[in-house]
Amino acid sequence: MNIGNAIKELRRERQLSQRELASASGLTQTSLSQIESGLKRPNPGTLKKLCEFFELPEAAIYLLATDLSDIPKEKQTLFEDIFPNIKKVLIDMFKK
Repeated sequence: MNIGNAIKELRRERQLSQRELASASGLTQTSLSQIESGLKRPNPGTLKKLCEFFELPEAAIYLLATDLSDIPKEKQTLFEDIFPNIKKVLIDMFKK
């Protein structure tokens, strides 16, 4: 699971810089950079702020953060087949 990648993808989808997202969500740019790069995992309060900014439930962030290593071996082919579509629908659903 890579929450940082999910946040980065949402930020890029909205064409925001790290500085812009950090400022809008009450974080420092350094902290956001560390989260996006996987050096730091967001604490519950930070994750809540980011979800509020993106206007999406935390469950959506966790779903977007799911990667192949989170899926049992016997289900990985199915995941690879359907997850890109699920991901696109989620991002489109919460797009501004």
